[in-house]
Amino acid sequence: MLKVKNQQYFHSVHLMEDKCKGCVNCIKRCPTEAIRVRDGKAHIIEERCIDCGECVRICPNQAKIVVADTLENLKAYKYNVALPAPAIYGQFREGIDPRHVMAALLAIGFDDVVDVAFAADLVGKKIREAISAPSEIRPFISSACPAVVRLIQVRFPNLVEHILPVLSPMRAAANIARNHVTEKMGLDPKDVGVWFISPCPGKVSAVNEPAGTEDNTISGAIPIAEVYPLIREKLNHNQEELDQIVADLKPGSGLGLGWARSGGENQSIGGSRQIAVDGIHSVIQILEDVERGKLSDIDYIEAQACVGGCVGGVLTVENSFITRRRVRILATDNAGRLDGVLCDEMACEALDNEDWFRHDRPIEPRPTLKLDDDMAVAIRKMEQMERIVEDLPGLDCGSCGAPNCRALAEDVVRGLANEMDCVFKLRERVAQLAGEMMELAEKAPPAMGHVEKKAEIENAIGEHSAKTKPDTEK
Repeated sequence: MLKVKNQQYFHSVHLMEDKCKGCVNCIKRCPTEAIRVRDGKAHIIEERCIDCGECVRICPNQAKIVVADTLENLKAYKYNVALPAPAIYGQFREGIDPRHVMAALLAIGFDDVVDVAFAADLVGKKIREAISAPSEIRPFISSACPAVVRLIQVRFPNLVEHILPVLSPMRAAANIARNHVTEKMGLDPKDVGVWFISPCPGKVSAVNEPAGTEDNTISGAIPIAEVYPLIREKLNHNQEELDQIVADLKPGSGLGLGWARSGGENQSIGGSRQIAVDGIHSVIQILEDVERGKLSDIDYIEAQACVGGCVGGVLTVENSFITRRRVRILATDNAGRLDGVLCDEMACEALDNEDWFRHDRPIEPRPTLKLDDDMAVAIRKMEQMERIVEDLPGLDCGSCGAPNCRALAEDVVRGLANEMDCVFKLRERVAQLAGEMMELAEKAPPAMGHVEKKAEIENAIGEHSAKTKPDTEK
């Protein structure tokens, strides 16, 4: 990885260098300009990477991968709890009850399961209360999508105070699970593994490097794609076994399930002064509007990095358009379950513990885009960068290995690239050198006669000066 500073971050997205062919597809798609191609290989600038998974999605050579936990890691604990993301329920054919998916998780090796959709029902209530309270900050931005939170930290550091300090359903579910197995069942916390079943690399990274909280409630994250074939096998061949388990499970309501798709979170919260945006590049447009103060009449922004919401995560299995429809149907079928969820003993206990739903530390910006810590030096570099940008062709072709001309200019002032990395600037320079060589070739020492030498050269390339015209004209 290229490093701007000696600082380390956890990343779930990794590069398989031997598979990379330097095609530059990823550098054009990265929302934080975190990738460069040098010597025919991509390099990730780790300080800028937000683990959104766009490069994983776009790479034609499968050179970007997501490193996450596996079911093998369950062996490190005596008791394991699964936290299935709501997006998992849309992966299976229509008619599959979410409780059967939860039961299948128990059948493949987990000892307990706490539905993240259940926690989403409770988080939705906490968000309603938070945005109803008086505040000068508007709009608030959801913290549910960790890739969006990191995007704000890296690219929109002035907006970190807009992130609502309410924990995501994933982390709230982990708090509920920890309390259940340690306080109620008397298990030693060291013996308990809590595993999020993740649809995306952003949440894998958030588990290992959370924003807004210092706890390590969650032991790890396992991709939906890893457990999917095992669950499907159980659903197809062990229906009777699963039927005997479902009675003891506590699934979320239809509103909690709806968090899997774009717009579901806002539907769960209720109200009218909210907007939902999905797809990381659309999110950037909305955040730019927030920076300009254009959305101060909006209370809350539900923003998700993946198109369609969590169902579009790169660690899912099914087509996101199909799963979005399935989730919508499940949400409708289970819409009447909310009152039951909110009256549940475990839910009531959780709602009485505000700490289970609040950030315990502020989310800090990651101003990785600033040119220097010294303001005067940064201004000089900015002026230099602007001069370089004006001198570059402005084609944003990516052949230099940077996503656009401005990014190349920034790399130049940071000392990470050279203006001659631009093929057009290189061609200009070559032409200039060729002209200088021709000019030098025309010159001769004064003692040998400068004019005659020039005439000889012109004759050599088929031209005739007035002094060397044929004698026939005399």
